[in-house]
Amino acid sequence: MTNVQLLKIAEEFGSPVYVYDAEKISNQYNRLTGAFKNVKNLKINYAVKALSNISILKFFNKLGSGIDTVSIQEVNLGLAAGFLPEQIIFTPNGVSLTEIEQAAKLGVQINIDNLSILEQFGTKHPKTPVCIRINPHVMAGGNANISVGHIDSKFGISIHQIPHLLRIVENTKMTINGIHMHTGSDILDIDVFLYASEILFETAKQFKNLDFVDFGSGFKVPYKDGDIETNIEELGKKLSKKFNSFCKAYGKELTLAFEPGKFLVSESGSFLTKVNTVKQTTSTVFAQVDSGFNHLIRPMLYGSHHDIKNISNPNGRERFYTVVGYICETDTFGNNRRINEINDGDILSFKNAGAYCFSMASNYNSRYRPAEVLWYNNKAHLIRKRETFDDILKNQVEINFSEKKETSLVK
Repeated sequence: MTNVQLLKIAEEFGSPVYVYDAEKISNQYNRLTGAFKNVKNLKINYAVKALSNISILKFFNKLGSGIDTVSIQEVNLGLAAGFLPEQIIFTPNGVSLTEIEQAAKLGVQINIDNLSILEQFGTKHPKTPVCIRINPHVMAGGNANISVGHIDSKFGISIHQIPHLLRIVENTKMTINGIHMHTGSDILDIDVFLYASEILFETAKQFKNLDFVDFGSGFKVPYKDGDIETNIEELGKKLSKKFNSFCKAYGKELTLAFEPGKFLVSESGSFLTKVNTVKQTTSTVFAQVDSGFNHLIRPMLYGSHHDIKNISNPNGRERFYTVVGYICETDTFGNNRRINEINDGDILSFKNAGAYCFSMASNYNSRYRPAEVLWYNNKAHLIRKRETFDDILKNQVEINFSEKKETSLVK
């Protein structure tokens, strides 16, 4: 998308506003499927938690994707978007047996990462196929909060607990049809990924009638010019070879599954904000925008980098700015960034705003969550209205404090 198109969207729909480029999403999806073209059975399950707007989900359905869900609400959202139950995998963490049973009743693929829950579910529903999420004890990911395959992680069943796991399967006579792992997000070194895959293959050998092996995701995307990213094409060649060899030894053509979120939608997103004011202090020039970490929390939560461009003045002289929000506590998007000269009213565009941005937004400071727009077929489509004051009050229940206190008749 061009700066002119983004500026028109900001003018038409107001700011702040999230904008997603459908063509970029499609290109990323095709790039991933193309990297694994030598695998006979490939299944891509888009991770709903990255960006859960129902129009985005419908677009992935149109592309031929399945979805990866982590809550019963995401399962129902996927069904509402038109996905069939068999196109949905349910990979929760720390939920109750009741929620897992609710999802199983809907007919989706269940993925369990807890021995206790596995035993309870297998005892009650031995004929329902279950995928098992293992923890390979591989430290990978761009931040401690998104590294989920290490030894101290709450995610997955430890590879050291495989004997216990096998006893549960034997005792309950339950059906295991898949093995899954996810080591973390923003993985740079494909050798780390390939090493973890060997652990997954060794685990899969313990189960005789699998249908699929799920490698999670975690592919890193570039966040700025010249940034390094996961070489998805090289990974495709190397992992495809390993997977095909495993299937031959296993004696069955299995499905290779992935559940990418960030890789598919991160680069498609732009977050547009308006500059409220430029504030000069003794040492810093602040560009203060009409948003905050209530809308885009990743820089404050993960220390993540989002390129910030002044699309109102793309050819202006570069100066150093610290871009901050309007939340009443430390609320910094970027420190001392080289940005084309900023003036009050300019529109700033935050890049890589497609994944884990709107989906993590809140009403902190009683601010409204922004609108969302999908750029599709060279046209801007509103896919979420900006919230209003009525939305803030919608589920609140007011107490009438003017009522007289009831007096007791009991002495």
